[in-house]
Amino acid sequence: MKTPQQVLAEQSVDPAKGLTPEDASARLQKYGPNAIEEKSQSALKRFLGYFWGPLPWMVEAPAVMAALIGDWVDFSIIVFMLVFNGVLGFWEESTASNALSALKNSLALTAKALRKAAWGDVPARDLVPGDIVRVRLGDVIPADGVLLEGDYLDIDQSALTGESLSVSKKGGDVVYSGSIVKKGEMTLVVTATGTNTFFGRTAKLVASAGTKSHLQEAVVGIGNFLIILTLALAAVLIVDQLAGMRGHFSKNGLFGLAEYVLVLLVAAVPFTTPAVLSVTMALGAKMLAIKKAIVSRLESIEELAGIDILCSDKTGTLTQNKLTLGDVLPWNGATAQDVILAGVLASKLEDKDPIDLAIAAGLKDQSTASAWTLKTFVPFDPVSKRTEAMLTDAAGRTIQTTKGMPAVILSLCDLSDADRKKAEDSVTALATRGMRALASARKDEGGKWIFLGILPLMDPPRTDSKQTIAEARELGVQVKMVTGDDVAIARTISGELGMGENIQLASDLFPEGTSVDKLPANAAAHIAAVDGFARVFPEHKYGVVKALQDAGHIVGMTGDGVNDAPALKQADVGIAVSGATDAARAAAALVLTAPGLSVIIDGIKEARRIFERMMSYMLYRIAMTVAIMFFVVTAVVCYDFFPLSAVMIIALALLDDLPIMTIAYDNASAAPQPVKWHMPRIFMISSILGIFAVVESFLLLFLSQDIYHLDKPHIQTMMFLQLVAGGHLMLFVTRATGPFWKPPFPDMRLFVAIVGTQVVAVLLCGFGAGTVVPALPWNIIGWVWVYNIAWMFLLDFVKLMIYRVLDGWNLHEGRSFFTTIRTHLSPFGSLYAKKGPR
Repeated sequence: MKTPQQVLAEQSVDPAKGLTPEDASARLQKYGPNAIEEKSQSALKRFLGYFWGPLPWMVEAPAVMAALIGDWVDFSIIVFMLVFNGVLGFWEESTASNALSALKNSLALTAKALRKAAWGDVPARDLVPGDIVRVRLGDVIPADGVLLEGDYLDIDQSALTGESLSVSKKGGDVVYSGSIVKKGEMTLVVTATGTNTFFGRTAKLVASAGTKSHLQEAVVGIGNFLIILTLALAAVLIVDQLAGMRGHFSKNGLFGLAEYVLVLLVAAVPFTTPAVLSVTMALGAKMLAIKKAIVSRLESIEELAGIDILCSDKTGTLTQNKLTLGDVLPWNGATAQDVILAGVLASKLEDKDPIDLAIAAGLKDQSTASAWTLKTFVPFDPVSKRTEAMLTDAAGRTIQTTKGMPAVILSLCDLSDADRKKAEDSVTALATRGMRALASARKDEGGKWIFLGILPLMDPPRTDSKQTIAEARELGVQVKMVTGDDVAIARTISGELGMGENIQLASDLFPEGTSVDKLPANAAAHIAAVDGFARVFPEHKYGVVKALQDAGHIVGMTGDGVNDAPALKQADVGIAVSGATDAARAAAALVLTAPGLSVIIDGIKEARRIFERMMSYMLYRIAMTVAIMFFVVTAVVCYDFFPLSAVMIIALALLDDLPIMTIAYDNASAAPQPVKWHMPRIFMISSILGIFAVVESFLLLFLSQDIYHLDKPHIQTMMFLQLVAGGHLMLFVTRATGPFWKPPFPDMRLFVAIVGTQVVAVLLCGFGAGTVVPALPWNIIGWVWVYNIAWMFLLDFVKLMIYRVLDGWNLHEGRSFFTTIRTHLSPFGSLYAKKGPR
């Protein structure tokens, strides 16, 4: 470590005069302002971003086509859904706090600086390396620097480093921007400003941190799949119809074909998907708020359902963030209360120092301390490393007591070598258990210091932490401790909570010069294997999260300080715990309003239920797109007959999609393990169900022609009713991995919405709507419903078989696909086995 004189020489500054205005101006030009510059995007640009991407394009293309052919009803419906989703997403984004703004607000606004031999107030943003600055009680340290003159400083840097107690500093020690002075007054020379400070590096990490939501990736994947499918089938339809015209193209014929393709795209393209997912997550966020977890980024709900590693801060999350006195070790015939009383008398309780309050809480009879009146008091400082007090009582007796670092107190007392070694061994043993130790002594009548004993101090685990961690393990979530405290403390707490004792120094995992963004493969594997990390700095936390993500894990990270902000933003789910700083809350996706990990576990369970609702909708939506597109296009190609009129397709889209919003309220079970978007699995399940639904529709089309001998308008009405009824019955099939008739049953709001749309469809088909929807006989309507219910049971059986095959395939990867089918596709096998995550 460089001496203050060496630092002053490097900065070319006289500590008695400070910089001249000319020097300060030149350095300001060279180093830039002592501020965190923020790059912001205009609100308009952020809003327009919600209308750019694969899924918005799928919706915007039919809207453009509708405008071109003058179909303003369809155009209005599509634009409404686009704007609704954009406004909802923009509002949610705007309500989330900005992490960089919070970091900027944490910096000091002005500083007392020495320039041209005169002290004056200087805006903190104008400070430069070489400035001489004075700080005192209550000041926020405005820049990184080295302390020069003054007795000592007690500073609170917990928001930066995670250390749970204030730190004492003396001349020559380094202090960091953003720390708060708790005691003392000193001068310092500035060595780094702005983004070059410890604080600024944290802000730079926040600016660069962040990952793409897995939900966004899933939506893009599904969007690409449906784009290719719908465009390919629409192209087949167009080619078939153009070929049928045999070169006799008419304006009305071409516009009629364009209109039909348009409405078919409207029905097939899931333009309500963003709105359904947004509403589902928004309602889920409301449910999480009831459980004391505030969502600041909607996509984090889906990520929370999938996390398999939770990196947890120790202080205040796993522990009580409250110093507690342990089992006192009395000496030389003294009692534990004698040791505590001496420590209390050597304190000024009105200063509310956490250490003093913890010792005072251990005194059983407070009157033994209140009987003494303080006459003189020498506070703790980094040099003496002890406090000392002289007190008198009502009888005029005088007593002198002291407390402080055990080595210092032992040096005051006349102990035998054996007693001294015994005391030192006791302090070492406490340290290995992660406990801090103080010692107390008092003077006898001869003026000699008598060693009374050792006062162990610790921040004990929260009473619910061990049970919560065990519950997290049952949910498939591994909890890793990440703390700024020492290895011994971390190992002790981790062992007590059942988290394991393989705690590593962060500096060992991230050697100097190692980029946290590009770790060697063996280092990343080692990070995944350990149980926790100690002496962690901001870039270490960020690196831990990044390494785990690169290894394929979905990572949650808890934190409360400025030092946690980069990792909170980089994590798939950044969780600001109760009492977190503004910077931590701004960077986090989830903000807890109640202490402890139990809130997170409740949040994980609720998030997995929300995920199941979204998964149910995705399976339903893809299956119905496949069913509608394949059926209509194949019917046109094979029968040269449009099975639905354009008006029926619009009505089908409305009746199918609008009530589906209520799936956000549906009852769902929480998966026992983390859930993810397995896209090949999703496409396979939904496509197979969709193809079977095509068979269902084709069989009914055949029956309507050859059995009932209906004319084409009435066949269209029958197929319309079949697709409306079959669509919503399909939702009852996809909403659960088990039989549809077993719990959890549909929420009443979802059930009523679906029944309501079915009543509308039945009345529309029963009474008709002129030539647009010819009326069907009521016996045929009843027969169509019986037919759909029978197919519902068949589709449910197919679904169960698909899950059994896929689950068996995953369990027996060494077998061929067909061997797996033969093993698991037995009709006599259990259809009621508990299903894992989809």
